[in-house]
Amino acid sequence: MAEITAQLVSVDRLLWKGEANIVTAQTTEGEIGVLAGHEPFLGQLKQNGVVTITPVDGDKIVAAVQGGFLAVAGNKVTVLADYAVLADEVDSNAAESERESEDPTQRARSEAELAALRRSGK
Repeated sequence: MAEITAQLVSVDRLLWKGEANIVTAQTTEGEIGVLAGHEPFLGQLKQNGVVTITPVDGDKIVAAVQGGFLAVAGNKVTVLADYAVLADEVDSNAAESERESEDPTQRARSEAELAALRRSGK
């Protein structure tokens, strides 16, 4: 399978960069899958969405994202999220308790984190 260079970046850090077979992301227009040779594209990430990257080597990467953009140009896909956390970094107990938070931003983040955990199968 052909490879595409991918990177997952949040406002405060680079979460992952490397060669991937496919990148999928939930956008405001629906879920999109990006393979090598994809047409140029710019999409807005879903507010409480999930991004999945299947690297050429290694385990699938799943991240919870809030806002931001997905850009495809040439043989490169960039996910630039306002907020992102890898499913492996999520504390499910904390996310469950924060689901009831009165802060709408925190509540939304916990929903996205729990969705990423479900998608990752962990």
